[in-house]
Amino acid sequence: MENIIEINGLYYSYEDTDNYSAVIENLNLNIKRGSFTVILGHNGSGKSTLAKLLNGLYRPTGGSISVNGMLTSDEDKEFDIKKTVGMVFQNPDNQLVASVVEEDVAFGPENLSIPPDEIRKRVDNALKSVGMFEYKDASPSKLSGGQKQRVAIAGVIAMQPECIVLDEPTAMLDPSGRREVIDTVIKLNKEQGITVILITHFMEEAEKVDRVIVMDDGKILDDGRPEEIFAKVEFLKKCGLDVPQTTELLNELSKNGLNVSSNIISVEDAAEEIAKLF
Repeated sequence: MENIIEINGLYYSYEDTDNYSAVIENLNLNIKRGSFTVILGHNGSGKSTLAKLLNGLYRPTGGSISVNGMLTSDEDKEFDIKKTVGMVFQNPDNQLVASVVEEDVAFGPENLSIPPDEIRKRVDNALKSVGMFEYKDASPSKLSGGQKQRVAIAGVIAMQPECIVLDEPTAMLDPSGRREVIDTVIKLNKEQGITVILITHFMEEAEKVDRVIVMDDGKILDDGRPEEIFAKVEFLKKCGLDVPQTTELLNELSKNGLNVSSNIISVEDAAEEIAKLF
């Protein structure tokens, strides 16, 4: 599987009044096309800055990011990069611009000068793909937080990006809304092959993904499959992160001498593992 994103020696710093404060230092990372990657880290770890660098909203201070062979530092490629990598942010209210759902989803394709007939198809397909087609005539202000975020995702999908980067998209949602959004992006990845990069600090959102990356202080501390990463309970806690409750429970049982695996994430698998004890 080829890489859609290649990051080499990435360095980024914010300029303040006295000096340059490094946010990301010498970061190297490749993202495979069609994969689902979660990037975990506490506030200030650099993960949200990385999200904006992937889409070209920020440009590297040093090193490089290549998207489909296009350097994000190349101003002439800015439009093509933003078409390739769509962004979904934390607050859906900041991304919804129209008073009717379908008009909001059409906003992006209209800015790309897509023909009206094609826009109609894209809007309908995008809303269907996130389960919001029946709300196409509704006002976004009448929707729940999870529904608003799904409309925001539909707006990105309508532009037909190859990759979607979601920067803490569930941080302002209740558990039900969080599940709606995560189920939606899992479906998009599995059924449409869209590359997904999810930035979050909610451990349970990484349950069904291909890869988990742990960041802290602008660096990658660990990188592996979810079950490999979550088995490292003490390591994650040192990084200021929680662990899934199922993993925490099994880890405690294991420390108390019971023969259980501690690298299980889902509630169903954890229940099966515990049932083996009886």
